Amino acid sequence: MTTLTRTVSPTRSFTTVFLIEMWERFGFYGMQVLMVTFMMKKLGFVDTKANLVWGAAAALIYATPAIGGWVGDKLLGTRRTMLMGATILALGYGMLWIPTENAYITYLSLGVIVVGNGFFKPNAGNLVRKIYEGDETRIDSAFTIYYMAVNIGSMVSMTATPWIRNYIGALFGDDLGWHTAFGACSVGLVLGLINYSLMRRTLSHIGSPSDERPLDFKRLGAVLLAALATVFIAAFILQSETIAEWCVYGAGVVILIIFVHLIRSSQPNERAGLTAALVLTVQTIFFFIFYAQMATSLNLFAQRNVDLSFSIFGFHLFNWIPEQYQNLNAIWIVLLSPVLVFIYNSLGNLGKDPSVATKFAWGFAAVALGFFMYGFGATWAVNGQVSSWVMIWGYGLYSLGELLVSGLGLAMIARYVPERMGGFMMGAYYVAVGISQYLGSVVANIAHIPDNLTDPVQSLGIYTHLFNILGFVGIGCTVVAILILPLMNKLSARHSGAAANFGPLPAARSEEFDTP
Repeated sequence: MTTLTRTVSPTRSFTTVFLIEMWERFGFYGMQVLMVTFMMKKLGFVDTKANLVWGAAAALIYATPAIGGWVGDKLLGTRRTMLMGATILALGYGMLWIPTENAYITYLSLGVIVVGNGFFKPNAGNLVRKIYEGDETRIDSAFTIYYMAVNIGSMVSMTATPWIRNYIGALFGDDLGWHTAFGACSVGLVLGLINYSLMRRTLSHIGSPSDERPLDFKRLGAVLLAALATVFIAAFILQSETIAEWCVYGAGVVILIIFVHLIRSSQPNERAGLTAALVLTVQTIFFFIFYAQMATSLNLFAQRNVDLSFSIFGFHLFNWIPEQYQNLNAIWIVLLSPVLVFIYNSLGNLGKDPSVATKFAWGFAAVALGFFMYGFGATWAVNGQVSSWVMIWGYGLYSLGELLVSGLGLAMIARYVPERMGGFMMGAYYVAVGISQYLGSVVANIAHIPDNLTDPVQSLGIYTHLFNILGFVGIGCTVVAILILPLMNKLSARHSGAAANFGPLPAARSEEFDTP
């Protein structure tokens, strides 16, 4: 028996994270695509309550990674915490499989999902960051491909779960249809966990220092007890709109204070990067207000005011289920991601790769055009229903903006934040996203449709009013993003200069294999 040492290809390591992320997003988006409609049709919520409950759940789902990142960095290890999060998420989706219309069971299930996502999300992103540490051009490309993984999983699940609901519901009853669709999310994640167990050795050299130490079972027990308490706290918060609102806004203040503290207490060579990360995180909050419309106002718009038939030159192709229109986002992401990666790499090879701040400005412009597309399409509505093609092109522009802003949000943290606080800052970024998810549900309620309003022409006017407002806000965000470009370029230059002065980052460790 001889011992052979070889370096694991970053591509192999990245593929392992890519695939577990893809299956995790399969579960999450398969659940998200149905949840608001489920609350309205099975739990009896009005649209404003369903929007706010989902907004609060989404805020918690995105907020808990701030703690999960710290657990991965300091207590259990990045790899271990990611795996634990995926297992808890499978349990949460499995709880939604229980055939009941008890709202508290739904709140508890969402609480479990909140905890699981908190452990999984920042640590998966942090592993990608560690794989490509120090290669700024490849970081942007890697996170764009990583973002595509999110959307491959969601593309399949957002098509499948509404179809499963309808198919099983037609055969065995509506209740079983809904819960079987949620159960499919759990099954998908279990498949992802099996696949990860077969490929985990490719990540054995990637992780935090805690991954290299034996597992501390006392720490694990304390973390699991805290996680159980968090499940019940989350369920309690979801039952009260007032408490949820105060928690979300309080989290925003705390994150801002933490950012300011970290900037003030950091080393001089780190401050420019942290300041740039703060500015871009604030911009990300505004973007995700737009993004939150997918599960709320755009979903309900498809229920009431979209012609579900896809036709070309008068020839009928197929019909879609209303919730499946959210899938257009994922389809466009998968189509556009390789194009953007090619552009980034080509410009990078020429030394002309645009800054992250410039890409953010382009992204806001695309989002603004996307929301104007919905309002523009209403001009040709027939009996209060717009063409499915309007949704296709609106989602296309919206998705391009998402890739340029959200797709690079994680790359921004990887580029500008010191390694020692990478997991925590990845979590702080997700808290900012969570705040904007809740704000997005508040904005979606501008398009509240009263129960007694059944005329689609009137509801069309209410929805397009909201979409036009969002289009103008998108233009405002674009202008602001352009105006602060000189500041962002200056901060980025200072950050790059400081990094150059302090030398290259440590090389990745090699992995040992025993071979016969």
